[in-house]
Amino acid sequence: MTERPAQRTPNRQLAALIAEAGFSNAGLARRVDQLGLEHGLDLRYDKTSVTRWLRGQQPRGTTPALIAEVFTRRLGRRLTAQDLGLDACAPVYAGLEFAATPEEAVDIVSGLWRKDSGSHAELRKIAFTPAGLVVPSRDWLIGRADDKVAHEQTARVPAQGRPTMPRQRGQGERPPGQKVTAGDINALRSVGELFRTLDNMYGGGHARQALVRYLEHECEPMLRGTYGEQTGRRLFAAAADLTRLAGWTSYDIAAHGLAQRYYVQSLRLAQAAGDRAYGSYVLVTMSRQAVYLGHGREAVQLARVAQQGVGTNASPTVQALLHAAEARGHGVLGEVRACTASLVRAERALEAAKPGDEVPHWARFFDEAQLADEFGHCHRDLQQFRAAAQHAERSLQLRAPAFARSRLFCRVVLASARLGLGELDQACALAVEAAGQAAEMRSVRAVEYIKDFERRLEPYKDAAPVRGYRDKVAALA
Repeated sequence: MTERPAQRTPNRQLAALIAEAGFSNAGLARRVDQLGLEHGLDLRYDKTSVTRWLRGQQPRGTTPALIAEVFTRRLGRRLTAQDLGLDACAPVYAGLEFAATPEEAVDIVSGLWRKDSGSHAELRKIAFTPAGLVVPSRDWLIGRADDKVAHEQTARVPAQGRPTMPRQRGQGERPPGQKVTAGDINALRSVGELFRTLDNMYGGGHARQALVRYLEHECEPMLRGTYGEQTGRRLFAAAADLTRLAGWTSYDIAAHGLAQRYYVQSLRLAQAAGDRAYGSYVLVTMSRQAVYLGHGREAVQLARVAQQGVGTNASPTVQALLHAAEARGHGVLGEVRACTASLVRAERALEAAKPGDEVPHWARFFDEAQLADEFGHCHRDLQQFRAAAQHAERSLQLRAPAFARSRLFCRVVLASARLGLGELDQACALAVEAAGQAAEMRSVRAVEYIKDFERRLEPYKDAAPVRGYRDKVAALA
């Protein structure tokens, strides 16, 4: 890595923290390299590198954030690059931090939006890191509510060490400092519903970039605008929802490290909104990504943190959602008893929901069709194929056509269950239908579901139904 010319002033802050952490220079360098690997970076630091930092040289690029994360994990308290006497990293690299203040959260998330809305392909290649789930979920669980989010200034200096990146305002774009109205927030909500519908029907890749640009050009100026306490809470809630959706669509195109950062920032925005229940939903979303990537233990932990964070105050529908998320983690781990217990809790919670109960808008998708889908996935993962087929069929019967991608996933689960039961013809017929739907979507997850089924077909590759399946899928391509 290229270093800046040495400064004359030794870095006493870094020296003090190295002593407190009990690191040797070589030990710190090794930990920075290891953490870099978690983020998909090939770093080659050694004890000489650390000596140069102690003499005042400034590491460039992502390294200040990585060094700060190493010390955060070691010392159990959040530390920034500035705390180490280092230049701050760009906001995109700080995306795994749980910001100390709402203003700092706005700086971090707006940096993500602006980077992502441009042609920064490397941003979508950032690796997912399981270790990056620990600190944000802990800070959300034990953190105190923000006392104040109202913003009356028309201009401000960004949080120390987190300079915002200037950009040209488009024609008709609201200037920072303008008063935020109830109509503005209603517009954010409506836009969220529009993009959610597009995502469900056509996949995350269809309109993801348009969503991110909307966040940059419309939502950020609102967050930097003028608003009182009540309006501010609603504004942060809407921003949290849109940011979670940006993460969800990123996850659907396999930009997993970027998605993870959006989720962390959505979690922080939800805290600024004072919406504990929505924070639990963000954690469930993070748990689902962990399940998809095969990190079952982390998925279970995130779901349990979500449950603990809302306690018994959440509606029955939300409780059902949280227990189902935990079940999926246990399913990936092959933990039959724990998975079954979580599914039973989810089922009982949903049964306790009554017509007329107030259900948050983001939880209304969790109905009998979704619960049956969760059962189907879990039983498939546990290789209980007859039960998986029964629940997947029920979900497909109940699920509305608007949830096209979810129906595709469930159809593949049903195909895998039929295959597990030895019903090769039915399995292949279902998978052909799903492959045709996947071809019409911009969803990496949809493609991966099909590939997972095809891996399961390998033992039967010479059978006539499998040859027919491959011919039909090839024709689709």
